[in-house]
Amino acid sequence: MKTAKDYLDEANAVVKKIDTGEAIKKHKSSSAIFIDVRDSADIAKTGTITNALKIQRGLIEFVADEATGLYNDALKKDSEIILVCAAGGQAALTGKTLIDMGYTNVSNVGAIGDWEKNGGPME
Repeated sequence: MKTAKDYLDEANAVVKKIDTGEAIKKHKSSSAIFIDVRDSADIAKTGTITNALKIQRGLIEFVADEATGLYNDALKKDSEIILVCAAGGQAALTGKTLIDMGYTNVSNVGAIGDWEKNGGPME
């Protein structure tokens, strides 16, 4: 039987971790799509990355699948996607799901607090 740690270990093994400074540079150049996978209540409390898509982890399969009515056409299989959450775990798990769905360039920037602490643009 798998544990939460097993799932996180598997996700962290396949989803690359991106340094906050590097992610901020990508944000400034608009070269990546940023997705905050936290729920709306958490985002309302802290804010999020400027212009980030807000897609809860529990909806990612539907929003990332062209065959569903919830598909977001900003998401392309070869787009650079950078995920953020409260601490990094949900972003890693979401990243693994996207990779399993055929997305090829997915990274985890980790915690929104680290983003903000390092001067990342917030809304």
